[in-house]
Amino acid sequence: MVGAGHVPRFEALYGRPPTATGEAHGRANLIGEHTDYNGGYVLPTAVPQRTRVELAPRTDGLVQAATDAPGAGGDRGGAAAYALGSEARGRGWLDYVQGVTLALREAGHATGGFDARVTSDLPAGAGLSSSAALTVGLLRALRAAFGLDLADVPLARVAQAAENGLVGARVGILDPIACTLAEEGSGLFLDTRSLAWELVPLPADAAVGVLHSGVAHDHAHGGYNARRAECERACELLGVSELRDLAPDDLPRAERLPEPLGRRVRHVVTENARVLETVAAFRAGDAARAGRLFLASHRSLRDDYEVSTTELDLIVALASEDDAVHGARLTGGGFGGSVVMLVRAGEAAAAGRRIAATYARRSGRTPAVLVPPERGAE
Repeated sequence: MVGAGHVPRFEALYGRPPTATGEAHGRANLIGEHTDYNGGYVLPTAVPQRTRVELAPRTDGLVQAATDAPGAGGDRGGAAAYALGSEARGRGWLDYVQGVTLALREAGHATGGFDARVTSDLPAGAGLSSSAALTVGLLRALRAAFGLDLADVPLARVAQAAENGLVGARVGILDPIACTLAEEGSGLFLDTRSLAWELVPLPADAAVGVLHSGVAHDHAHGGYNARRAECERACELLGVSELRDLAPDDLPRAERLPEPLGRRVRHVVTENARVLETVAAFRAGDAARAGRLFLASHRSLRDDYEVSTTELDLIVALASEDDAVHGARLTGGGFGGSVVMLVRAGEAAAAGRRIAATYARRSGRTPAVLVPPERGAE
């Protein structure tokens, strides 16, 4: 990721200073994967890396934006412009900006044109929710610049609508809520149906590590949207509105569904139970138990939900062999991205380096230890 110093300053871009700013951190989902769009439970945490937005209103309906951050589709950012009301898909990273202005208008929040500068140290495609950090950070800057009556949870809903709509990624509420409410050192225990939430501290002897596999993913295409469609079809066949409505006792009935729907349902039902068990383990200070739940979650994502990759499986296997690691699992939608690890306190950086070195030799990929960030990294 190119650092913030590699895009011209706002004044150099637009000939005036910014009048509002907004930012949002990325997130690592500790457990509760692919449950949010099924009305279930999630437990994300904030990571140190953030996206920052500087902004100044214009007197016309033009939007100008510049960034050094690569978009979800892999484009390298740059500068672009469009007129409000003319938003159209297909412009790479700018689709997230266009998605925000379109979603705001559809939600009844009027803004004028604006100039924006976006910088980020969040790598796209790593499973740390770089796209939600962009939309939430931009919405916070627009809220400040235009005095929008938009509290945090409604703001997160607009961010979700931006990706669901113009961008075309059928993401759930997990990412924008996490980028809005989560904090480092705690899990954000969220019921995605009611949006009730609370912060649950990590066990005192545990820390979070995140290792990027070197394989990027993209929520707007392919398998992620297919999995969501499979869950919707399973709901139709089972006569429920959401898979959250099912209990473990319903699994024998779900397993009679056509392949692979039964396995998709089994993952969601058992993953909801694992989130609740992990919250209980955190409250009891039992990092070892939480680590075992991480590993069970990964096996379910690999075998029942089929969103893992050989690279992610290798990292989890290597982490499982490391004495400092309580447990590990893929984080984010899968199909590439990162692995989140629950590690003994004070040992996350060293463990990450050990695992990354072995993984690089065995996979031929170029991994990156994202959490904790390397000293001096932007």
